[in-house]
Amino acid sequence: MLRSLRSEGAATRTELARRTGLAKATIGTIVAELGTGGAISEDQSAPSGRGRPGRPVTLTGESIIGLGFEVNVDYLAAVALDLGGNDRISTIREVSGDGPPSVDELIALATEIRDSLVADGHSIVGATVAVPGLVEHDNRTIAWAPNLGWDDVDLATQLETAFGENCPTMVDNDANCAALAEASHGVSTDVQNSLYITGTVGIGAGIVHDGRLLRGGAGFAGEVGHMPIGDESSVCGCGRTGCWEASVGLRAMLRSVGMQEGETPLSTALAVAERASREQPVRDALAGLGTSLGIGLATLATVIDPSVIVLGGYFVPLGEYVVPAANGVLEARLPAADKHLPEIRLSSLGIHAAALGAAEGALAGVYAGAVSI
Repeated sequence: MLRSLRSEGAATRTELARRTGLAKATIGTIVAELGTGGAISEDQSAPSGRGRPGRPVTLTGESIIGLGFEVNVDYLAAVALDLGGNDRISTIREVSGDGPPSVDELIALATEIRDSLVADGHSIVGATVAVPGLVEHDNRTIAWAPNLGWDDVDLATQLETAFGENCPTMVDNDANCAALAEASHGVSTDVQNSLYITGTVGIGAGIVHDGRLLRGGAGFAGEVGHMPIGDESSVCGCGRTGCWEASVGLRAMLRSVGMQEGETPLSTALAVAERASREQPVRDALAGLGTSLGIGLATLATVIDPSVIVLGGYFVPLGEYVVPAANGVLEARLPAADKHLPEIRLSSLGIHAAALGAAEGALAGVYAGAVSI
């Protein structure tokens, strides 16, 4: 019933029974329970009875919060999302020092935000942390995150301890979280099969198939940045050469245009876009990047056949310079391009995409009926 109210809007008890297939008496019991928990409200001012419209039930849940965090090489992001899908907090924090963030920096941000929300009377049902790396099937342990230098880190347990062990916490891949955010809030809400590509120092993919994330046998699906289709002379953060992200990641892009990295991937890309608007050599370099990007996208599209490819992160401000070349490669390389060509779209969610998707993941247990409110 919560999912129906979220996706289809307010409805009377009779309409909810029709939508969900549940008996009207069952709907009445659920409405009473969820109303007590503050998840829904029923308009008591509307007249009800024989021959009159029923009172509309509305999803509220402003006090029921899921927390989402993203850890990246040069920033931390946080989003607090209420049950109705509304942002309560959305923030970015730059990493102190020259290296990637520490676990302690993440814990400091996470506990600060959680404590502030609890002090304001909110109920935190869970938290999810998005990371640029491989996450074990337990959704708690980082198996390998080369750009962070975090390997075999039981991050969920450390955060739960810091939270006082009353905030169930999960860990997920950042591209998976961003793909979930795009499918629920962004530019791929109209399709069931999409491919999301991160655009930060690392390159990862979130694959949505028939409306669900595709995770693979070990939960490691989407580590596309390490496909061996890049420049053989380029060294990747994983220590290998020839990885795709070593040719199309943020730092590879900066090398191609001869510029330095800024405070965040977004601010860096905006600076590059400003130069590209004035300088043909920069535009040419970005077109070359688009070709390298297209080679990887064509490889992936041949295998998973997405309806839409969403480019996130630093690709968004540079879309007008990168996407035409990438599209050209798709048209030339896909065997059935004349029948179906995936549409490349630019993310609308900005740098908070992964943290937003992580917050959606933190609320998933409520919508599945597995978490009481």
